[in-house]
Amino acid sequence: MSAPWRAIVLAAGEGTRMHSDLPKVLHPLAGRPLVLYILDALAAAGFDAPVVVVGHRAPEVRRRLGEGFRYAVQRGPAKGTAAALAAARKQAAGAEQVLAVNADVPLLTPGTLWALQRRHSEAAATVTLLTARLSQPLGQGRVLRDRYHHVKGVIEEAEASAVQLALREINVGAYCFRAAWLWEHLAQLRPRARGELYLTDLVGLAASQGQPVEGVLVGDASEAIGINDRAQLAQAEAVARDRIRRRHLEAGVTIADPATTYIDADVRIGPDTTLLPNTTIAGASQIGAGCTIGPGAYIQDSKIGDGGVIRASFVEGATLERDVQVGPFSHLRPGSYLESGVRIGSFGEVKASRLGRDTQMHHFGYVGDADIGADVNIGAGTITCNYDGVRKHKTVVEDNVLLGSATMLVAPVRVGKGASTGAGAVVTRDVAPGAVVAGVPARVLVGKRPPKRRRARPQGA
Repeated sequence: MSAPWRAIVLAAGEGTRMHSDLPKVLHPLAGRPLVLYILDALAAAGFDAPVVVVGHRAPEVRRRLGEGFRYAVQRGPAKGTAAALAAARKQAAGAEQVLAVNADVPLLTPGTLWALQRRHSEAAATVTLLTARLSQPLGQGRVLRDRYHHVKGVIEEAEASAVQLALREINVGAYCFRAAWLWEHLAQLRPRARGELYLTDLVGLAASQGQPVEGVLVGDASEAIGINDRAQLAQAEAVARDRIRRRHLEAGVTIADPATTYIDADVRIGPDTTLLPNTTIAGASQIGAGCTIGPGAYIQDSKIGDGGVIRASFVEGATLERDVQVGPFSHLRPGSYLESGVRIGSFGEVKASRLGRDTQMHHFGYVGDADIGADVNIGAGTITCNYDGVRKHKTVVEDNVLLGSATMLVAPVRVGKGASTGAGAVVTRDVAPGAVVAGVPARVLVGKRPPKRRRARPQGA
């Protein structure tokens, strides 16, 4: 976007109808604060360095958005959209044209914003507003036109007559202004009954002066959804998630049942991956190519390598290299790192631990605060006893170890390479490489050798 333009995002409102301690603009929409959607759309449309007007809980909003934007602060109680826009005058200095958009219309696309800007420029308009036609408008201002179909104003629903309420064209909440005219006439607006200054009054003011006023009708009415309450947030969520699923389908992902598959906005998925029903992929998760996820899987802020299989399990804050299988009914907690070829079967739990290449834990196990080597077999019912009631302690299991069923590893403890434990062993002391221990507490079985086991796959196999 050329230098004469400046975009301003109005994000200062309290959002009282959300009935929430969280500022409205930070409410999550498909896993992202809803204000980020309009900021991303502006960037994609070519509007650099937009001004974000903040007010209600401004420090919290700024912390969440970061320092990549210009900020203007609306001081004191919120006094309407016109007062919010006026707060950005200094930050918009030097711009010849202004695009102002409400932060609570997150579904606007870059193409729509670009079309709004283009019509404004081509028509040399003083004011251009974005409109939509809805079959059942509710809570939105109606666009007033004369018999020649020229825009002559916007009437808020609370002040509209019965005839005006029957109109189906509504104001979306995105406007272009000729900057010099805007800043001069903002000061002329008068408060309405609730003491608020309405930005929409500028439309009628410009029309009454004979200034050129344009209206741009949005092509897809779903873009016009504004978020004032949680019902509208849920409506927008459905649209946003459908867009996300469509994007992944077009990129080569198979989604067996889109209606029961939930993918957050920042998720990345490789081609030829299949998502089975009742699956959620949330946060900033990354799924590789050729994976099978689900049915019934939940993945949050995790990285799954190529060829991974996650069945009916929770994976949170974990990293899985290629060809890892998990589930059904297992749980990988934050800090888990599974190297390639690891197998976690039914009812396994891993927390803040690294499992080496080709290690297997097929049934009913818990590994926490541990470093497990390559090609380790973790027998059914084995757990790391990592917490003494005060502190967490580390367990280390070296390569090629066989842990018998129901082994208890009482941390801090180390099991050496190639060692083995008997079923039910309670290991309270370090085990030497190649030793066999059994019993409660576990003792070395002199002369006993570990069973021969297959060796780990060569690296790169």
